[in-house]
Amino acid sequence: MEILSQMWSLLGLLTVLQNILPTQLLSLLHSIYESLQDLISPYSYFDIPEFNGYCGVEINDLYRHINLYLNSVNSSTSAAACRRLTLSRSKSSNRISFTVAPNQTVHDTFNGHSISWTHQVETVQDSLEEKRSFTLKLPKRHCTTLLSPYLQHVTSRAEEFERVSRERRLFTNNGNASYESGWVSVPFRHPSTFETLALDPQLKKQIMEDLKSFANGRDFYHRVGRAWKRGYLLYGPPGSGKSSLIAAMANYLCYDVYDLELTKVTDNSELRALLIQTTSRSIIVIEDIDCSVDLTADRMLKSTRKRSQPSTGKDSGNEEESGRVTLSGLLNFTDGLWSCCGEERIIVFTTNHRENVDPALVRYGRMDVHVSLGNCGMHAFKVLAMNYLGIESHSLFDVVESCIRSGAGALTPAQIGEIMLRNRGNADVAMKEVVGAMQARILSSGTQKEHLIDYEDAVTRSPQSVLAVASPENWDSSPGRIGGKKRKEGGNNWEKKARLLVRLRSLTKSDSGRRGV
Repeated sequence: MEILSQMWSLLGLLTVLQNILPTQLLSLLHSIYESLQDLISPYSYFDIPEFNGYCGVEINDLYRHINLYLNSVNSSTSAAACRRLTLSRSKSSNRISFTVAPNQTVHDTFNGHSISWTHQVETVQDSLEEKRSFTLKLPKRHCTTLLSPYLQHVTSRAEEFERVSRERRLFTNNGNASYESGWVSVPFRHPSTFETLALDPQLKKQIMEDLKSFANGRDFYHRVGRAWKRGYLLYGPPGSGKSSLIAAMANYLCYDVYDLELTKVTDNSELRALLIQTTSRSIIVIEDIDCSVDLTADRMLKSTRKRSQPSTGKDSGNEEESGRVTLSGLLNFTDGLWSCCGEERIIVFTTNHRENVDPALVRYGRMDVHVSLGNCGMHAFKVLAMNYLGIESHSLFDVVESCIRSGAGALTPAQIGEIMLRNRGNADVAMKEVVGAMQARILSSGTQKEHLIDYEDAVTRSPQSVLAVASPENWDSSPGRIGGKKRKEGGNNWEKKARLLVRLRSLTKSDSGRRGV
């Protein structure tokens, strides 16, 4: 009781002194008290407000990074260290996030030192607004060596967490690039991943390693003086999986996708405006590059214009070139000065006929990686069977492999996927229908001798996809070509195909006989 009475007496004395002493003297005493406290305390404190400046208009980017960083830390660890957390989920995110509740503290460690964050929230007098800030507590002895590296660690961890957790968007141009925005977007929720993609395992590994090396190559690209971008050319027949591969790349890197429709772009200026409006960490896609606009005619047009220039003049040629997207404009879009206005971007061209693409578009420095997507190989077929039918093996797999090795019986992943999707409830029916489709393909290919492939040669060559980090100069050495020209078929192709078909039918019958036993 005596201690309580003494405390009440001291509080009463302080209240009297506060009313008697001048304000300047009280401020001086308060500053002296804080100085003594700073000398005695073993910690240093740093405030990070939500807004910069006194007016509170500009958002403090470091405050946002701290929020993201605390979210990136294991939620269970934070929950154990903090008594109260605020949970939320926004439309632009695919996960539940949490923030530190007002006046609560979260502890962290860095380089063996204990660090804490306190979320300060104060209500502005005579207003409904709140002033938010984070207070960072560091050991005073190591403050100078800890502050800068720790804040860099917080920023890099926050940026990575924001990239992974945010919802990705699919953009397309709306034909109004000269106004506020030439792009409209929807959430990108394509389910394709490299795990579900029907590709050869070695090809998957090569593409994933190349993408990972590119995403982590900021310092390398800056050191060698190159724009941080990479070009991919995907070519192959319809249904070979070009669009699925693009979606898998976007999901693997957590990038946005910009689907550029060249037919909606009026001229080169609008093309540059669209490029400027794209963000970093994105994939810019131009599908069917050989069919979007007539780019290959530009060279012929220029040569014709030179011959007719004395009679037609210069103005008509300039007006014709300025009224559409030209090959020169697209080249500057992919590899010119305007291509470096953003960082960490991938440009993808797709085509069904690689030979129709102008070589200038796909040379070194523009399309760095060429990926050939052909018919479905055996590895890809097993992935499709597992995805659609849930089977890892089947008695008809040997028949399917024989059809694939023949070359003429191979189907695209889209064709096989459609058959399996239609019969996903019965694996046996699906497999028999796939074999029937392949055998029908062999019979139909027999009527077109120019598409026949020697069976002995097909055994040593797989129709699997091919990846080449190369340019058009190496196209002649690609699979399916020898010395720049296709193999000539011999006169006995009909006989070999007939023997192959008899063998396939015998395998099918033997399988049916084993089932009947």
